[in-house]
Amino acid sequence: MVNKELFAALRALVKEKGIDMDVLCEGIQRALVTAVKRDFNNKDIVFCELDPAKETMRVFVRKNVVSEISDPDEDILVEQAQKYKSTAMPGDIIEIELETKEVSRIAADKGKHVIRQGIREAEHGRMKAEIQSKNQEIVTAKVSRVDPESLDAFVEIGNANEILLRSEQLPDEVLHPGDLIKVYVADVRDSSRRLPRATISRTHPGLVKRLFETEVPEIYDGTVEIKSVSREAGSRTKIAVYSADENVDAVGACIGPRGARVGKVVDLLGGEKIDIVKYSENPAEFIAAALAPAEVVSVTVDESGEKMCSVIVPDMQLSLAIGNKGQNARLAAKLTGWKIDIKPESGKEAPAIVL
Repeated sequence: MVNKELFAALRALVKEKGIDMDVLCEGIQRALVTAVKRDFNNKDIVFCELDPAKETMRVFVRKNVVSEISDPDEDILVEQAQKYKSTAMPGDIIEIELETKEVSRIAADKGKHVIRQGIREAEHGRMKAEIQSKNQEIVTAKVSRVDPESLDAFVEIGNANEILLRSEQLPDEVLHPGDLIKVYVADVRDSSRRLPRATISRTHPGLVKRLFETEVPEIYDGTVEIKSVSREAGSRTKIAVYSADENVDAVGACIGPRGARVGKVVDLLGGEKIDIVKYSENPAEFIAAALAPAEVVSVTVDESGEKMCSVIVPDMQLSLAIGNKGQNARLAAKLTGWKIDIKPESGKEAPAIVL
């Protein structure tokens, strides 16, 4: 293999696959060493250096200069060693370069598939880094196929192929091949033998958080902070927001002019309702805000440290505070981290504590 042809091929791969040249060269070096080592009983005496700037390839073995050979693979007599280094003496280590044509013969006879493996490893490394960089982020995925039985969707994310399980899709959405959707990379599981696998989701609360970071500049720059999110995907989400700047209305910033910002997020989530409430360090204030759109008369916090509270609402607001099938109270409890016992102002029997 002529050096110029080798490096021309590597440059073409760099351009075509987007692989870093240094990473590719490292893969090729490992591949060639693996192939050549077979002629030396797999002893760790073979080394390879590729220099893309100079377009040079050097493959050599290191041997111990000795007066008497005990291992033919690792040892070389003084007389022979001095052919490569005139000052060689017993105890020295010398490097013996293999001729390029000899390396080419080994690569052609034994190492073609190993070199291809080196290229695959380099591309594997790039794809691995790409997938890991997306962890806890939103990405655009293209639906390539939907299983007609399980309804699991197979999607393309850059150069990677992942599965969006039906359980991670919005309840009422129907996906079709060619659809472009926003998904949240909830986790990336590493593997030494194959590419990492990403757990992607359309139901994870992190998706809502990242969408607001995209649509609200004040969140992106840190002026407004999302303190917590509770979500029942496809139906309703509550988010608690806060700003340390008293001149910034955190809730208003997230809603946007004429509701444009929150409206964009709602559209991306297929019409999911979103309540934006103001976070407070005061538990009573935070809990009252979290139960919106219901009005709250009072919040009594249990001082025992069990994070339980009793909430009084006007009789006419009781069903609104609890919500359809308990959803509003349930989301408020998740948002605040408090158990909430809601009672009507008239003092009639109330629902059990919401977990």
